[in-house]
Amino acid sequence: MPTMSLTRRETVLALLSGAAATTAVPAFAQQAEWRQSYDAGARNAVARSHTPMLSPESLQATEAAVVAYRDLAARGGWPTIQLAERMAVGSRGPGVVALRQRLIITGDLEANAGTSNVYDSYVEAGVRNFQARVGLSTTGAINRATVAAMNVPIDRRIRQLETNVIRLRTWSGNLGNRYVVANIPAATVETVENGQVATRHAAGVGKIDRQSPLLSTRIPEVNFNPTWTVPASIIRKDLIPKMRKEPNYLTENKIRIIGPNGEIAPERVNWNSDEATRYTFRQDPGGEFNSLGFVRINIPSPHGVYMHDTPAKGIFGDDFRFVSSGCIRVQNVRDYIAWLLKETPGWDRAKIDQVIASGERINARLATPVPCHWVYITAWATPDGGVQFRDDIYNKDGLGPAPVAALQGEQDI
Repeated sequence: MPTMSLTRRETVLALLSGAAATTAVPAFAQQAEWRQSYDAGARNAVARSHTPMLSPESLQATEAAVVAYRDLAARGGWPTIQLAERMAVGSRGPGVVALRQRLIITGDLEANAGTSNVYDSYVEAGVRNFQARVGLSTTGAINRATVAAMNVPIDRRIRQLETNVIRLRTWSGNLGNRYVVANIPAATVETVENGQVATRHAAGVGKIDRQSPLLSTRIPEVNFNPTWTVPASIIRKDLIPKMRKEPNYLTENKIRIIGPNGEIAPERVNWNSDEATRYTFRQDPGGEFNSLGFVRINIPSPHGVYMHDTPAKGIFGDDFRFVSSGCIRVQNVRDYIAWLLKETPGWDRAKIDQVIASGERINARLATPVPCHWVYITAWATPDGGVQFRDDIYNKDGLGPAPVAALQGEQDI
């Protein structure tokens, strides 16, 4: 199995230039996230690009990555990693040597980091870098999800890149000075201003059977301390079965049933029929329990979807965040809406915090509605050398089951 005898810096440069670099390039060295003389803390840090995913620069880098990955495939690609046990700092054995070689091939570890069979901080940093490129938690330890991502064949990665070059070309024009992008496969939201990523947020997006739609719209309004009117699909699929098992569920979660003549007590509804689908279900405001949290970001859409806060903030620490019925939940939502409202007079961060704390239902109209795009990109590259991949969770690439997502529900080792 051939390997690339290049430093990580040179390998990443090669990935973006389509050529096999053999010497360091000073201009690139100034941009590189990785340096030869770094301490353990720097090794374990994973830098993030400020280049927007939807930009001419990312398109150009992704086109170059296609060429580079084809060249890498012609030279043998990468080996399959066999995992016999969980590996982390301190592990020893031939598996560590194989892991080093795998990381070197894709530029996640410098070739001069050695061939030791000890899982040291260099290997840990290389694993962190790889995990960041495939959207996994950057633990620096080897687990099933990391191995599954490493073992995706290079031919599949090339096809992902080729497919997404076409998608990125669609978005390579001028999207304006300020806009929002939600990338569904990555379960992330980024705000872009003057050609740079301003804020980046983990997100919870639609389940495989309740997919978030692709759309382009504008955000005109932010709703503080909103009520939540339960969609008919959730009443049918979730609420009715829930009430059959937990008769106090609506009361405990402050969800009211509204009929033609006013509020209806839950015990007056026949939950073994479809009677409930004839009523409106509305949850009281309250960020600690309301499904929309403290904030709803309103967007015009024929799909009836929007973006919002959530009381279940633990999901943002998960790798698999396909959890909603189509709407998008946004991490650090106060930072997000502060960016949305920054050009709207009277809505600084202090005002936002004050309104949330008040519990009042207040709507803030943006002075200028902000363009918002929900897109589906499973592979892209950035000018700093990062080549990113995500599972094709909705099978829109047509390449078969998503390898990492297939492990959801299995016990890790």
